[in-house]
Parts: sequence; C-alpha cells; structure tokens
Amino acid sequence: MRAQIEQAFGQIERSVMNEIETSAVRVKVFEALKQLIVAGNVLCFITPDGAMRVFPLSRYVVKRDPIGHVLEIITKENISPMAIPQKAREVCGVDADEDNPENIVHLFTRIYLEDDGRNFTIYQELNGKVVPDSIGTYPVDECPWLALRFVSVENEDYGRGFIEEYQGDLQALEGLSKAILEGAAASSKILYLLKPNSTTNKKKMVEAPNGAVIEGNRDDISILQLDKYADFRVAYDQSQELTKRLSFSFMLNSSVQRSGERVTAEEIRYMAGELEDALGGIYSILSQEFQLPLVRVIMRQMTKRGRMPPLPKDLVKPMVTTGLEALGRGHDLNKLTSFIQQLSPLGPEVLAQYMNIGDYITRVGTSLGIDTQGLVKPPEQVAQEQQQQMMMQTAQQAAPEVVKGAVQHYVNQGNQ
Repeated sequence: MRAQIEQAFGQIERSVMNEIETSAVRVKVFEALKQLIVAGNVLCFITPDGAMRVFPLSRYVVKRDPIGHVLEIITKENISPMAIPQKAREVCGVDADEDNPENIVHLFTRIYLEDDGRNFTIYQELNGKVVPDSIGTYPVDECPWLALRFVSVENEDYGRGFIEEYQGDLQALEGLSKAILEGAAASSKILYLLKPNSTTNKKKMVEAPNGAVIEGNRDDISILQLDKYADFRVAYDQSQELTKRLSFSFMLNSSVQRSGERVTAEEIRYMAGELEDALGGIYSILSQEFQLPLVRVIMRQMTKRGRMPPLPKDLVKPMVTTGLEALGRGHDLNKLTSFIQQLSPLGPEVLAQYMNIGDYITRVGTSLGIDTQGLVKPPEQVAQEQQQQMMMQTAQQAAPEVVKGAVQHYVNQGNQ
C-alpha cells in the first residue's frame, strides 16, 4: 500500500501548493525574505483567509527564551479611526474625526505564551483598553504569528541579517564604485586649452562650423586629459573582485556556472553543494521557524474550511526538506528509472513475473507530481478487463468447434 499512501500524500501536497499559489502568499514571502536579508528579523501574520501580512522590525518587538522559542510578541499599527468598528470606538474612547483624514490611532497587539506552554493568547489594545472580541488563543504549533530570524544568536531575542557578515565588502564596493563614477564623469568633461598670446583666434575657433577652415596654429591648442587610467584600472579590478565574491555569497547564477559552451552537470552539482554547505544553517532555521509553521497553519485553515481531510496527528506530521534534499522527488524518479533500466535486459517476461507494474506506474507519477487519479487504471479495473479478455478468447476458441458440431448434427439429420 506504499504507492497508494504516497499518491494520497501527493494529492495533499498539491492541494497545499495550490492554496499557496491562489492566496498570493509568494508576494509577501518575497518581501519578508528581503527584510530578513537586510534587517535579519521580520514578523509574518497569516490571516484567517490565507493571506499574509509582513511587519518590519520597526513595527514589533519580541521576547524569546534561551533556546530561541517565542515567549511574547507586541506589534504597533497606525490606523485610521474610521477603520475601527463602532463598538470598539465606543469602548476604547476613540474619536473618529471625519474632517481630519490624517488622524491616526495606535493599535497594539500582544501575543504571549501561557504558563502551560501549550497555547498562545492574543488580544488588542486601543488607548490602553482591550478591544472587544479581540481575545483568542492558538495552539503553539499552529500560531499564525511567525517571528522570523535569518541568523540566530544564542541568548538574543533578535537575529542578524545576511548582509551584516559582508558589510565590509559592501561598503568597500560602494566606495570604489563612487570613486570610479566620479572619475568617469570628470574624464568625460571636454576642455580645450589655448596658449596665452597665441595667434589662433578663440572666437573663430568656437564659432567655426564643422569642416570650416580658419587661421591658427595647432600647437596653440591642446585638450585637457586626466592621466589616471592606471589608477582607475586598479580600482576597477578591485571592484570586480569584490563583485565576484559577493555574487558567490548571494548565490547568483553566474557564480555557480562558469562561462563556457560545455558546462557539465557535475560542475553545477558540485558548486551547488558548496553553496549548500555554506548556507546550511540558514536553510535549517528558515525551514523550522518559517516554512514548517506556515504549512501547518495553511493545512489547519484548509481543514477548517473542508478543503482537506484532517490528518491523524499521532501518525502523520508534515516535514520540510531544504537544500539539495528538496529535490527528493526528482531523485526518486531517477532511481526508479535506473532500476527499470537495470532490469530491462532480463526481458518483459521476467519483469511481468516479478514486478508490480501498476505500483511502479503510480510511484513514477507521484515522483513527477502528476495526479494519476483517473489517468492510471486501478488494479480492480485491470483485473476485470483481463478476465473479460480471457472470456472472449475462450469463446473465440470454442466457436469453431460449436459450429462444426452444429453442422455435423444437421448433416446427420439429413442422412436419416
């Protein structure tokens, strides 16, 4: 039943992926990742309808335990009083001045871990008063508030950004680029130098059209040049070296694939493996603090809306694979293909005798991410069709004997 179980898991996986695509989560995820690279911290909130909100570091604070688990989150939002329900405005004493559209109030949201360590409690405040109907609880593993870090630091509430490790290279590259740009601008300025007391008339030289003939001495005129090419070349070579190093650090495609017409797949795999080793810690923290909780929250919301069957928590748990291991489905397909190629010399009779072809087809479809429901015949249908085919063959083989017996019967009756 392994193939059937993998097929069912494949359907659930495609359902979750479709939910992510249709809810436009990728746009907000891209924004959150940019915040992580620069600031190292960001807060994401998955709304009940499946959308996502992103809070930069300037809009929230977080408290963690020594292990890194979130204990408390407080967010601050500037909203218009007109966006607050009438009941909440009355309870919290908010005055909605319609004549002043720039009037704003501060909405605070607090999410904290309860003493039992199993649930998060959430509530909101306006003017120091709790907003009605804002109190709620979430299980720890299904909390839609995700305080993310790019690089975790022991005993610190906040993480570090990716660019913090390359701050020196970035500042050096910025300074070199500025110097080269200013030098190029100065070099592009054209100035003619006219020798004092020269016989060449400056006014005629300036007003002369292109191709005109005027009186003058070529030795009286020279062009100002900056003999700084060698200096600029040093700055340019150093900037190219810094660019190459940063390209490798930021995993640009040009840093992985060398320039050439024939680049082998092994080269790409080797370079990708080096990048994965260098950034393995980033993969781990994002998978555990972002991807896995995000999938859990989405699956919980889909189950509540009846778009996915509930899974037994004691038997099935979602798992996120990162790096090269994320290509596990593709590796499974390559292994299946290699396996069938190794057995092909044995002949179709041996394969039909020892292999379950239907199970193999189902596994290949699952590895490719294809929904085989309705595409591949179930075993019951195959067995029924084989039985019908055998009955037809038996009937076709018996038909000549039946006809021959009937003819002989009529001949015998005619002789009598």
